[in-house]
Amino acid sequence: MSIFLTIVLVIALLLALGALWTRKLARDAERTVPQRGTILPVTGGDMHFVDKGQGDKGTLVLIHGLAGQLQHFTYAMVDLLKDDYRVIALDRPGCGYSTVSAGDGASLGDQARMIDALLDRLGVEQAVVVGHSLGGAMALRLALDYPQRVAGLALLSPLTQVQPNVPGVFKGGQVSTSWLRRFLAVTIAVPLARLTTDKVLSQVFHPEHCPPDFLDRAGAVLGLRPKAIVTTTSDMAVVDLDMPAQVARYPGELSVPGAILYGADDALLSPDLHGKGMEPFGLALETLPGRGHMIPITAPVDCADFVRRVAATAL
Repeated sequence: MSIFLTIVLVIALLLALGALWTRKLARDAERTVPQRGTILPVTGGDMHFVDKGQGDKGTLVLIHGLAGQLQHFTYAMVDLLKDDYRVIALDRPGCGYSTVSAGDGASLGDQARMIDALLDRLGVEQAVVVGHSLGGAMALRLALDYPQRVAGLALLSPLTQVQPNVPGVFKGGQVSTSWLRRFLAVTIAVPLARLTTDKVLSQVFHPEHCPPDFLDRAGAVLGLRPKAIVTTTSDMAVVDLDMPAQVARYPGELSVPGAILYGADDALLSPDLHGKGMEPFGLALETLPGRGHMIPITAPVDCADFVRRVAATAL
């Protein structure tokens, strides 16, 4: 047998083993974190959400970030807010148990349209939209495209500007070709993600520590599925394509009131760039000393208090 054929067979075997391990990890993830909310169809896919509380102070809509799911908010913040507000936490299209009909992610505009359609189905006329990380960019897109739906913005460590450099922890997710995303997702990407989970989470939470229940209680284990890999890599490509045009719309179009809360020591997104950069549009920046990027998990009381302050002026 030639060396070339031997190499081909070894690679094929590794890919096959990777595919088998991928299927096991995906099954285990869904057993660990099953669907806990409601799914409603909208044009473009199905939306998974939880709807808690019937408080008389208005409605809050919570949107998670890159590679996340609604459990980032049910981890603590939903329970802190549900006595006073109606709180809707959702899986962005393609994330968690939400789907995208096209199967390969959706643009920021399409995601905003699907979220707006969900809110319409739920009878939400106006809400304060809370967005974390990439969810902050989504909240801003909702405010630009559907300003009548957004009473205010409470943005947590948000992506608001064109990001000059991809954070090192996400560089492996830069896959611009659709077919390659899907191929990697069903073969080696999930096993590699599992093997590097501890290292990745330590960088995402830096300078704070990732809590030991983050994989299950915060739903992070759902990232160990081919669907999640496809969505995450697609979202990264979408951000590169869509953010320049979105940022260009802020002057003259962004008129929704609100504010921004950042961990002062955020290692993924710069508070100066993404926080202070929005002050000309009426979104004042607040910071939490010693905190990093994952403040909905590590500082939920501070985040809930911040949301209450924004909601008190917007609703």
